[in-house]
Amino acid sequence: MTLISNWSNYPVVDTKINSFSSAKELSNKLNDAQELIIRGNGRCYGDASLNENIVSCLSFNKFLFFDKVNGVIEVQAGVLLDDILKVIIPSGWFLPVTPGTKFISIAGAVASDVHGKNHHVDGSISNHIISIKLMLADGQIISCSQKENVELFWATCGGMGLSGVILTVKFSVKPIKSSYIAQTTIKAKSLDEILALFEENKDATYSVAWIDCLKGGKNFGRSLLMLGEHFKNGDKKIKLKEPFKVHADPHLSIPINFPEFALNKYSIKLFNTLYYHKAFTKIKESIGHYDGFFYPLDAILSWNKMYGKRGFAQYQFVIPIEERKGLEVILKKIQAKGMGSFLAVLKVFGEQNNLISFPMKGYTLALDFAIQDKLFDFLDELDKIVLSYGGRIYMTKDSRMHKDVFWQGYPEAQKFVETIKKYNPNGRINSMLSKRLEIL
Repeated sequence: MTLISNWSNYPVVDTKINSFSSAKELSNKLNDAQELIIRGNGRCYGDASLNENIVSCLSFNKFLFFDKVNGVIEVQAGVLLDDILKVIIPSGWFLPVTPGTKFISIAGAVASDVHGKNHHVDGSISNHIISIKLMLADGQIISCSQKENVELFWATCGGMGLSGVILTVKFSVKPIKSSYIAQTTIKAKSLDEILALFEENKDATYSVAWIDCLKGGKNFGRSLLMLGEHFKNGDKKIKLKEPFKVHADPHLSIPINFPEFALNKYSIKLFNTLYYHKAFTKIKESIGHYDGFFYPLDAILSWNKMYGKRGFAQYQFVIPIEERKGLEVILKKIQAKGMGSFLAVLKVFGEQNNLISFPMKGYTLALDFAIQDKLFDFLDELDKIVLSYGGRIYMTKDSRMHKDVFWQGYPEAQKFVETIKKYNPNGRINSMLSKRLEIL
C-alpha cells in the first residue's frame, strides 16, 4: 500500500496503485477489482481520482494521429498537455482550451471538462472533442461523441471518470501564427471597475483577473485584468527569432513544506499589495511567451508545498452573470474572516449547457486556502452563499463539499447519476468523491 494525495496534498489515502499500458491489461484489472478509480497525473485538487485501489493511466500514453493540415490529433489517455504542446506548436497549432497547468493528462482534462481563460469565446474542452473511446466497467470498448452514443459522451465530459475508463481522445486544435501572446494588463481600483472591464473587453480571446480578496474600503476588490491574443509574427513591426518556440521544462522547485506560520493574513496582505503595485501604469502592453501567460505556476515544481504539510483546499465556484452581488457578499465574508488567498483568480464564463460540466454563464472565482482549524466550517458558509445565488462548486477542485451542495448546485445531477449507473451498473468504477457526494 502507498500513501497518495492529489495536488492539494489533502486528503491522503492509503492505496494500492497499479498501471496499464494496453487495453487488455486494463480489462484484466477491471475484472479483478471490486472497485477502482483511474488516475492521471494527480493534478486535480480534491479526491476525484482517489480510492483504495487506483489504476494509473500514465503508461498508456501514445500519440496515435496528428493531421497537421486540418488540426486534428488523437492521443491515448495518459498523454499530458505538456507533451501535446511540444508536438503541435512547431506545426503552428495550439490547444483549443487549456487550464492553468499543462501537467495534466488528456483523460483528466476530459473528465473535468476543463475550461480556460477563453471560455466566454470557446467554451470547455468538450466543445472541441471529435470522439472519445471508452472501456466500460464490464470491459466493453465503445466510442462516443456529440453524434454517437451522445448520452455517454456528455456523462463522460465533466463526469469525473465515473462513466468508464477513457482510452483515447480525438480533438481539434487551433491555428496560431506564433507561440507568443500579445498581452494587456489593466489595473482596476475596485470590484465594480473590474467587472465593468470584463464587459468592455468581452471580445478578447483570453481574459483573467487576479483579485485582492483582503482589501477593503474604496479599493475593495482591486484587481489586475490580464487580456491576451495570439501574436502574429511581424505585427507591430516585431520579428520573432523563434516564432514557434516551445516551453522549456521547469528547473526551480520548492524542496520542503513551508511552516504553517508563513501563511497568514499579514503575509497575504503584503503579497497582495506588492503584486497589485507591480503594474506601475494603468495599462501595460507586452509580448510574452505562452508559457508565462497560461502556466505561470508551472515554472516552479512542487509549488504546492508552500501551503505546508497539512496541504490546502482550492475553492472554486461559479454564480450566474446576473448575480454579481454574490461576488461582493463572498469577498466581504472572506475579508471579515481574514481568510485571504494568494491565488484569487476571477474569470467570466460563457454559455455551457452540458449535463454535468461546471461552467455556466457567469463569474467564477478560484481561491486557495491552507488547511487550518475551522477552514471547512468557513467553506460550508461560503457554500450556502454560492447556492443562494444560484451557483455551484467545481468538483475537480473539491475535497470537502457536502452531498446536498452538489445535488442542489447541479440541476442535471439525477440524470447524470442515472446515466452513470447505466454504463457502470455495479459502481465498480468509483472514487472518494463519488462516495462522498453519493453519486455511486
